[in-house]
Amino acid sequence: MAAEANAPLASAALKRTDFQAAIRANRRNTTLLCIGLILLGVVLGYVAGWALETIKIDMATDPDLAGARWPGGADNALGSLLIPTDWGVGAAFFMALFGTLWTLVALSWGDRIVLAMAGAHPVTREEEPQLYNVVEEVAIAAGVPAPSIHVVEVPALNAFATGQSAERAAIGVTRGLLQKLSRDELQGVVAHEMGHIVNDDMVYATAVGVIAGLIVLVSDGALRLMRGFWRSGGGSRRGGKGGGAAALVALVVLAVFAVLAPLAARLVQMAISRQREYMADATSVKLTRNPKGLIGALEKIGASDEPYLGASRALQHLYIENPLEHFDADSWSLFATHPSIEQRIERLRNLG
Repeated sequence: MAAEANAPLASAALKRTDFQAAIRANRRNTTLLCIGLILLGVVLGYVAGWALETIKIDMATDPDLAGARWPGGADNALGSLLIPTDWGVGAAFFMALFGTLWTLVALSWGDRIVLAMAGAHPVTREEEPQLYNVVEEVAIAAGVPAPSIHVVEVPALNAFATGQSAERAAIGVTRGLLQKLSRDELQGVVAHEMGHIVNDDMVYATAVGVIAGLIVLVSDGALRLMRGFWRSGGGSRRGGKGGGAAALVALVVLAVFAVLAPLAARLVQMAISRQREYMADATSVKLTRNPKGLIGALEKIGASDEPYLGASRALQHLYIENPLEHFDADSWSLFATHPSIEQRIERLRNLG
């Protein structure tokens, strides 16, 4: 397969098969990662609910209440983690429902927030005729309405897309990008950002960000609960044999999940972000039929040493290249928002 990919352009059919296969593979990987993130949030919610119910029962003044909840004594509370509880199921349902509702709210206002945070301003056709021409050309190839066009007045080379749908989308490019790229290279970048729009990446980014943020909030709350429990003396206030043992077990389990869940959520979030970048690169080739344009643009972006002053950390995953951090092919990139420039160019050359 590698030999075929690196051979001279044998046929248009082979090229279509290559980048369509890449898009399908990236979409499948993203779907699996999103499912994993949602399940992580649901599991964390369940563990939090189970722990709170366990603590409530074990800290009750009647020692017999704990024995009724955990046959064999409160010391067997860990085994009850696999037995559905009202609070556990309720908290898991809350995580799923609240995450969905908050995602819808974020999607309703996300585009305006992003453009304001990026410092982007709209431009007219008279001000940027080539940019308008390129955007409209790529929009026709994608079969979607042309997005609104914005420019960020910084010398750094970068671009981003935002919007909840193809009908309500915007593309932003920096002044440095307009000044340094050729028309073919600009077309490759615009097609990459159009790929984010037609692939619904803004919806993915918003939903994933909300779920990951919710996991962090619940984890922080769980850690505060554990600190409060220790300050209050744990289960020492309840009499009876083994008093407070189950509450202690529940808090330890919750603390483990509270520490590991945000880390896992962050890893999944970044993996999803990298998959969407590969997918947008492949979509750019599909729309332009010219991988050299995007390859040239990425080479210039990677070689540029212009700092992106004022870039927001909250928006770093939206840009064509992370404006705050650079990861090369040898970097430990589990927490990287983007694949390395070298890896992306290698894939693009294989697509061509």
